[in-house]
Amino acid sequence: MVGKTRRIVTSGLVGPAGRHPLDRRSPAIQIPFLAWLCTGLLTGCHQDMYDQPKLEPLEASTFFDDGMGARPVVPGTIFRGMIIDNPALTTGRENGNLVEEFPVELTRELLTRGHERFDIICANCHSRTGDGDGMIVRRGFPRPPSLHIDRLRGAPVGYVFGVITSGHGAMPALAHQVHVADRWAIVAYVRALQLSRHGRLADLSADERKQLIEGGPE
Repeated sequence: MVGKTRRIVTSGLVGPAGRHPLDRRSPAIQIPFLAWLCTGLLTGCHQDMYDQPKLEPLEASTFFDDGMGARPVVPGTIFRGMIIDNPALTTGRENGNLVEEFPVELTRELLTRGHERFDIICANCHSRTGDGDGMIVRRGFPRPPSLHIDRLRGAPVGYVFGVITSGHGAMPALAHQVHVADRWAIVAYVRALQLSRHGRLADLSADERKQLIEGGPE
């Protein structure tokens, strides 16, 4: 009698596959659960967080009278580390004229830094020797003039600095990539490259000539 009663009570709680309706594996539970999960995911996929109310760079704006979203820099604004009151150093010009002398001290450390920066930044176009046949030039990029032509060997150091800063021809401006100190280091190394190609034995001291003839310093 007890066994019969148990079968009667539980018979209404067993599904056609022999599973309890509250069993997680039961379709009666799985289908509503999946529907609830999909609803939650779909409602969470709206674009409000992605498309936030903001202005993209160079985007137009009706808020300002000039119609531009980007705002001009406030006059007198300087950024951290910016060098002021030294135009010869920061622009390569003084009183409107290109500087002929380096506004930085020429040291071996400066040339070493310039050599490193030149090989990383400039050699792709100018080649490591400055002849203008760098790797990307060999692959079709416009060839720059050799750094060893008379025009560039005779150009003021301020001119070379200005070209690195503002670009020239197919060469882009590098002011945003190369710090002022590194630009002067590159200019110093360019001068060293030019001197090495066109240097004369008479320009060396007696000790330097001796070292060169004997194969280097002891």
